[in-house]
Amino acid sequence: MSNLTIFKQAGAVSTASKRELTGLAKTLATTNTMRRIATNTNGTFKRMINGEQIGNAIRGEFNAIIVDALPKVSRTFYAGKYDPNAKATLPDCWSNLGDKPEAAAANKQHSNCGDCPKNVKGSGDNGGRACRFQRRIAILIAGDPTGEVYQFNVPAKSLFGKGNGNVHPFESYVKYLLGNGESPDTVVTNISYDLNAGSMELLFTPMRGISDEEYALVVAAQADPETKKYVQLTVAATDGAKPAPKQEAPKPAPTPAVTRSAEPDEEEEAVFEPVAAPVKRSAKPVEKAPAVTGDLASIVNAWGDDGD
Repeated sequence: MSNLTIFKQAGAVSTASKRELTGLAKTLATTNTMRRIATNTNGTFKRMINGEQIGNAIRGEFNAIIVDALPKVSRTFYAGKYDPNAKATLPDCWSNLGDKPEAAAANKQHSNCGDCPKNVKGSGDNGGRACRFQRRIAILIAGDPTGEVYQFNVPAKSLFGKGNGNVHPFESYVKYLLGNGESPDTVVTNISYDLNAGSMELLFTPMRGISDEEYALVVAAQADPETKKYVQLTVAATDGAKPAPKQEAPKPAPTPAVTRSAEPDEEEEAVFEPVAAPVKRSAKPVEKAPAVTGDLASIVNAWGDDGD
């Protein structure tokens, strides 16, 4: 990922040996490497590899191509209070498809998410749900010719709501693209912080159609089975997260004053009804954009223009 040489001694290198080592390099990379773009309360994005920050943060926004996502919104539940200074831990209970706890969850709260008391409005802080919505999507960084896939977490407050023009929260953004004959994997998406929001919230805006070069990177990423690990919540374990310490069960809290309905509200419909995920492309996009210019060094340097 760099134009800098890794060798202490310069000299001729056998291209044949490089071809022979390619298979091993791929095996080691897919086994040990976990890449993600992290959001921060100070309005920056950080590029993380195996839990370590690479370069400086990018402030405000960046462009990406969404290459994969699960068909439904995921769920996560933490028994303890959120501590921004604590080490990352796996959720007590989680569900990739928002229907039932995953087998690996250490502290399952119910046999299914629909009837879980932690999935009731009022069970969490400020009248919300104790079990939170979220999405993990797999993205390419626009302009990066390596085609390396990153994980990106879309938090609950950036999922639901209505857009304005072509600027949307995530679930509305996907529907907006599909309604206009596009897909998340056929456009370059600008991911930015909402400067008018009172808390950390993200906005999604289509910038342009992907180029032929970007199309080739999308196809390769979607054909790679390793890409799937970036949209599963279980991959948190590869980024340094450990199971939370076992805690004694707290005394039962008063039943929250909630009203159940036979029909889901607008927010719940977004959770329980499948949203079309990016599909593997079998044909070139109709609209071609200008080819990507610039080398890898300029893309990597862009992630070092701004500190926290």
